[in-house]
Amino acid sequence: MPFCSNCGNEVKAGAAFCGNCGNSIGAAASRPASSQAGKVTFDVVTRERLNMVQVELENAAFRYEAGAMHYMKGQLELQSDLPGVGSIFKSMITKEKVVKPVITGTGTVFLTPSFGEFTILELDNDEWILDRGAYYASELDIELGAFTNRAISAMFSGEKWFQTVVAGTGKVIISSAGPLEEVELVNDKLVVDGNFAVARTSGIDLKVTKATRGIFSTVISGEGLVNTFSGTGKVLIAPVDNYFNTLIHTVRTINSNVLSLQK
Repeated sequence: MPFCSNCGNEVKAGAAFCGNCGNSIGAAASRPASSQAGKVTFDVVTRERLNMVQVELENAAFRYEAGAMHYMKGQLELQSDLPGVGSIFKSMITKEKVVKPVITGTGTVFLTPSFGEFTILELDNDEWILDRGAYYASELDIELGAFTNRAISAMFSGEKWFQTVVAGTGKVIISSAGPLEEVELVNDKLVVDGNFAVARTSGIDLKVTKATRGIFSTVISGEGLVNTFSGTGKVLIAPVDNYFNTLIHTVRTINSNVLSLQK
């Protein structure tokens, strides 16, 4: 019987995930056989102004966010193992869905359409830390884990205590409210006033700092606390929501203001 490389827990033969921590099982015998020999192709298509991820599988497999499957055609099977207590606890804190189903076989899969943006991120033996809700799908050889933020960053940055980590070589689909821009840092610093930093490489450190040095000047400037990314690596930001998400946000704000006046 194989053992989990993350927590050392014994796992049942043929399981794709560890029942204790939810980690994917690295041994080839424990993965769907098709994930090693086949081909996965991701594409982002537009239908009626909605964006949708299309996945072509040729004797292969991929993992996706629970609830994101729209429809599929072909000789395909869906696999979803129950996670352990540790993964369930983390999901309660991060608000991430604890189960990451796997679809394997040959055919076409369409994931749920959205007004948001989908970006195909290609990893080459890399490790990225993703914002809450940014993970959407990935090739099966991409390992999923959790990154623990510092207490102060978790409380005030908007990133919470745990974030999803993706590592390895392969493709990952990232979801965001607007188009992504890549900011490369070389022993440098990026200050973000808001929660629109979607992902960062593991060499980038996140701290919550005051926008200005003194408390009095912070009050005067109105900036308060900001997220500061420093080090060497890359940060993906979505500084502007796309047209549809901006429109939705505006309508919701107007509706909220109207309801508050009626009270």
